[in-house]
Amino acid sequence: MGIIVQKFGGSSVADIGKIKNVAKRVVATKLAGHSVVVVVSALGDATDKLVELARQISLTPPEREMDMLLATGEQVSIALLAMAIHELGHEAISFTGYQVGILTNNSHTKARILGVKSERIMGELNRGYIVVVAGFQGVTIDNDITTLGRGGSDTTAVALAAALNADKCEIYTDVEGVFTADPRIIPEASLVPEITYEEMLEMAATGAKVLQLRSVEYGRNQGVVIHVKSSFKDGTGTVVKEEDEGMERPIISGVTHDSNEGKITIFGVPDRPGIAAKIFRPLAAANINVDMIVQNVSTEGLTDISFTLSLDDLARAESVIKDIIAGLGAKGYNTDTNIAKVSIIGAGMKSHPGVAAEMFDVLARNGINIQMISTSPIKIACVIEAGQVKTAVRELHEHFQLSEEAITRETI
Repeated sequence: MGIIVQKFGGSSVADIGKIKNVAKRVVATKLAGHSVVVVVSALGDATDKLVELARQISLTPPEREMDMLLATGEQVSIALLAMAIHELGHEAISFTGYQVGILTNNSHTKARILGVKSERIMGELNRGYIVVVAGFQGVTIDNDITTLGRGGSDTTAVALAAALNADKCEIYTDVEGVFTADPRIIPEASLVPEITYEEMLEMAATGAKVLQLRSVEYGRNQGVVIHVKSSFKDGTGTVVKEEDEGMERPIISGVTHDSNEGKITIFGVPDRPGIAAKIFRPLAAANINVDMIVQNVSTEGLTDISFTLSLDDLARAESVIKDIIAGLGAKGYNTDTNIAKVSIIGAGMKSHPGVAAEMFDVLARNGINIQMISTSPIKIACVIEAGQVKTAVRELHEHFQLSEEAITRETI
C-alpha cells in the first residue's frame, strides 16, 4: 500500500486524551498497511495564547519575531504525539518544518510554500517509522522560520501529499466535513459529500473555516484530492476534487459568511490614472491582502475609494494609508469594523441566470442593506452590517433550499 498524509487540527490534539486518540487512529492506519505522515497543529488554543502574549508587549510586533514565537506551538504537539505513538509500540519521529525542508518565501506570518524536500521523510518511512511533521511552518532560503497563516497546517499537509505522491490527503477537524452553511448558525445545514476545487476555493475565500484557502489552491494546482473528516465521529466527510461528469452540480453549494472584515474608505482621491496603484501597491508590499474594492463616480475630479480587508490587518493598513494620503492629495480616510460579508457559492450559477437578483431580493425583504458587491462566475458576495449577518445566512439558506430535507441539485 502507499502513503497516506493525515492532518489533525488544534481541537483534535487539545489535551493529552485527544492526543492519545489521534495516536490510536494513526497507528490503525499504519496497521492497515500504509506508510503514514501526520501533520499536526498546535494544541487547542495554544496559538491564540501566544498571540495574546505578543500583544501584551506590542500591538504591531515585528512579523519575523511573531513567526519565531508562533512556530513553537507545533513543536510541542509533534513531540507529544510521537511519544504517544511510541507508547502504543510503534516507531515514530517528529520533525519541524525546517527539518523536513518546507521552503517558503519570506512573507512572514503569511508565507507561501515554494517547495518541499521529501528525502528525509521518505528515508524514515522506508525505515518503517511514522513521521510526524509540524504544520503551519517553513523556512526561507536564508534559514528564517516562517508561518503560513491561520489554518496553515492544511497547506502543509497538502504540500507534503503532493511532494510524496501520496495516495490520500486526509484533513481531520472538529466538524464532519463541508456544510451548506455554518452549522452553528444553521443547525439544519447539510453535509456536502463532494465539492469542486473552484467551489471550495470560493467558500474558503468568503469565510468557510474548514480548509485554508491556500491548501485548496495547492491541491488544485498539484492534483491532490483532499478528504475532510471529523476527528471525533465516523462518517463519509467531504471530498474536494476536480469536477467530473459523475459529480452532482449544485445550483448553490453553500452560504458562507465572514465577520472578521473591516473597511477603509479614502475620501477625496484625485481621479487620474495611476492613483489606485499608489494606494494598493504599498498595501501589497506590506503583505496586506485586500478583498473587495469600490471606487465611486468622480465628482469635480475627486472620488472615494473603499476596500475591505481582514480585521487582523487593519492596524497595519491604517499605518500604510496614513503615510500615502498626503502624497495622494486625498482629503482623509475612515475605517468601519461593523461589517460582515455574506456569500452564495455554486457551480450551477453559471447556467442559471437570475441568482444574483434572487439573493438581492432576499436581503431586501429582510431589511438588509448591501454596501458592496463582488462576483465571480460561481460566487456572489455582499458586504452588509455585521449585526445582520446571521439573518442573512439563515434567509439565504432557506430561500435556496439547502437544508437536509430540501436540497435542490442538477445532475450533469
